[in-house]
Amino acid sequence: MDSIREVDFLVIGSGIAGLTYARLTARHGKTLILTKKNRAESNSNYAQGGIAGVMSDDDDVRLHAEDTLVAGAGLCRPDAVEVLVNEGPERIRELMSLGAQFTMHTNADGSASLSLGREGGHSRNRIIHAADKTGWEAERTLLAAVKDEPNLQILEHYFVLDLALDSEGQCVGAYALDPQTAEIHLFRARTTLLATGGCGQVYKHTTNPAIATGDGVAMAWRAGVDIANMEFIQFHPTALYHPAGKSFLITEAVRGEGGILRTSNGDTFMENYHPLGALAPRDIVARAIHAERIKRGEPCVYLDITHLPAPFIRERFPTIFETCLSLGIDITEQPIPVVPAAHYACGGVQTDLAGQTAISGLFAAGEVACTGVHGANRLASNSLLEAMVFGHRAAVKAVEESGSTLNAEPFAQSGNGDSESDMAAVEEIKRTINDEMNDNVGIVRNDNDLSSVLNKINAHMMQATIMVAEYKPSPNLYEALNLSQVASLITRSALQRKESRGLHYTTDHPEKLESERHDTVLSLSKGYKQ
Repeated sequence: MDSIREVDFLVIGSGIAGLTYARLTARHGKTLILTKKNRAESNSNYAQGGIAGVMSDDDDVRLHAEDTLVAGAGLCRPDAVEVLVNEGPERIRELMSLGAQFTMHTNADGSASLSLGREGGHSRNRIIHAADKTGWEAERTLLAAVKDEPNLQILEHYFVLDLALDSEGQCVGAYALDPQTAEIHLFRARTTLLATGGCGQVYKHTTNPAIATGDGVAMAWRAGVDIANMEFIQFHPTALYHPAGKSFLITEAVRGEGGILRTSNGDTFMENYHPLGALAPRDIVARAIHAERIKRGEPCVYLDITHLPAPFIRERFPTIFETCLSLGIDITEQPIPVVPAAHYACGGVQTDLAGQTAISGLFAAGEVACTGVHGANRLASNSLLEAMVFGHRAAVKAVEESGSTLNAEPFAQSGNGDSESDMAAVEEIKRTINDEMNDNVGIVRNDNDLSSVLNKINAHMMQATIMVAEYKPSPNLYEALNLSQVASLITRSALQRKESRGLHYTTDHPEKLESERHDTVLSLSKGYKQ
């Protein structure tokens, strides 16, 4: 151990959940945020569409709750949904008071009001947005709000290896690697928040940034925290398909503004799958696109907004317009080639309504957590809302619960070998996990493929575990371990659910069953084998 540093509140991750939490805790004690990249690099930053919330007179929190419950396919926690929809508007107004600049609409009388969009599964226009980069605007606002907070520090490029536990199993901080010096530091804290975001990099095609390697879920699992509902991986129906470009999210708001899904010959098809057509819940749209691609043997379908005025398209979707144009696609004149891509994990580290886990001193908020809000399928634009609502609630509880014991068990130092010398093996683990998950644990699944791929994933997880024991810690090595562990959790969860519900669809069990209406909870303490 190279050094020990003590703080009151430790935050792992600098997205909206982590920043919301840290802004509050910093008023009550020394708060430190650790982030493995730049402070603004997070899943939050890439959220285009908006934040769902009841902000108009023709809407009602009961309707927002009903839409959330319907999308969640019977697995949402009603009490968590009530918390989300009732406290959400206050968090949105708070963000606006901090300076968030959302898109406004000029009313007939000349007054201005929030421009409210609609996305799939919503019964009202309730999506607050900042053009097509809402996550960026929320992240910018919160970073500016904490910039001069004397009790708050953000350390960039620190890779958190594992949570620090005391002899009684209580979380008392985390061990982090400074890649610049290769030193491991113990950051001891009275309470620790996991706000590490999602795990989209488990899959070959994802809208998530490169940092989304499931680190929070994996380190919580190694610490003995229960993980719930990991089979429910949301595939965003519309990611840009282009051989020369990386996966890029085409926000659901494009369909909300009238975008039409078509096949290569121009035919529409969503009316054959759901009464809401292109605005059906994401799981239904993703499966419909998958089915059309397979039926026609084509790599993608097309999202057409060429019937909308060009100036409106450029103003409403500037980021999408510029990105597509850089790849030779003028979306004012050409339909956008799209394909589903891994987007959001509805499961994760199991918490209560205050973000507390079963381990004393450990909280989780945002995509890494499973609060029960999303059930089997997240309603569009509820993610940023959840991050703010439960990040806030976790902070309030953490301030109340912060204890005084800070005696951490020593970090189990790995071997002396250099993992960089075996980089090819590390990259092969990552590549194989991506391919296997993409081919076998995607939008449509079956038991045989799941069982087969689980054996392969577990073999790679064992290989990564051995390498962690033999080599000095490195971000690449730990990301390979984390990806393999999370891939195993997703696949094992999918095998345990013997029905099709929400985001989990299996051809062996195509019906939704009342007997299967329960969470899938994996627990090391109850005999789950690594």
